[in-house]
Amino acid sequence: MTSRERVIAALAHRESDIVPFSLGFGINYPAKAELAKYMKIEMGELDRLLGSVSDIRHVGPKYIGPKTRNIGLPGGSHMDAWGVIRSPVKNERDTYMEISHYPLSHMKDAEELEGYMFPKLDWFDFSDIPGQIEAHNKHGEYAIMASGGNIFEASWYMRGFENMFSDLLEEREFARRLLEKVTDYFVGFSRKILEAANGKIDLVFTADDIGGQNGLLISPPLWEEMLKPFHKRLNETIHEGGAKVIYHSDGAVMEAVEGLVDMGIDVLEALQFDAAGMDPSKLKETAGDRLCFHGGVSVQSTLPFGTPEEVEAEVKERIKILGKNGGYILAPSHAIQAGTPPENICAFLKAAGRLF
Repeated sequence: MTSRERVIAALAHRESDIVPFSLGFGINYPAKAELAKYMKIEMGELDRLLGSVSDIRHVGPKYIGPKTRNIGLPGGSHMDAWGVIRSPVKNERDTYMEISHYPLSHMKDAEELEGYMFPKLDWFDFSDIPGQIEAHNKHGEYAIMASGGNIFEASWYMRGFENMFSDLLEEREFARRLLEKVTDYFVGFSRKILEAANGKIDLVFTADDIGGQNGLLISPPLWEEMLKPFHKRLNETIHEGGAKVIYHSDGAVMEAVEGLVDMGIDVLEALQFDAAGMDPSKLKETAGDRLCFHGGVSVQSTLPFGTPEEVEAEVKERIKILGKNGGYILAPSHAIQAGTPPENICAFLKAAGRLF
């Protein structure tokens, strides 16, 4: 089967020759450097190898907007198209870009939002999407995925985490207006990229982390009232464009699964089974007839701290449970972090049938 045929089979709840595979958020640079050293190959060769293993390929438009946005700043900081600034923060193993400036944190009422410069669709050039798809499929047929939006996260990235949660409870007019503006943009963005692809995009990636390690970050009733309607509108747009919705959330989200199904997602992504109450058998049993799954191999415990044999066993278990009768794309539960032993990454790829 081609890569695309495997993914399409999974989305239709059919089994394929081998389980579809994705590297998801990829491998962070320090872990990748250690892997190249372990495999005794150059980084360029490793990048080529890792680029060949996934059944999914990504496309996106080129930024052509104002030079005051999406720019590098002194000290290694970066401002994105929304005006959010991220700055490098180092730990003993890696460097992460953390938000250092929330541009809407000072606002007091919804009227102030009207004066803020939100991203516009004409800041992006969608004309090369067909060319990107053609390039991906030059040596085989792959499933094509585009980004569709993270409505709640994009909002709190601008507003601030604590401010946004406070708004949901105490400043609902402000929260709704902000969420509406962000949704308007992502609906338009998804429609433009799907139209540009002319039916050749299979998946649109959406996201909003609503789970923490021990439970949901927001009560189900408040989520139903304040967040779900916006994602439902975005999902309807994606479906109208002929693509499936893949939705990412870390954390303990079992309590939200039925709501996510009703919201219109097709694939639940991340599958952080280290979080409280997250159980692959229960998830497959209760929602596997209505949802597909992507992820599930732990970047929190098994990959960084297990043995190669334990990694192999977890991969086989995920395939056995989540891949029964199709409906599963094997992947890490997030980015493979610095400090992950290269032996474990190799064991993961071998167990997935992608490295021999």
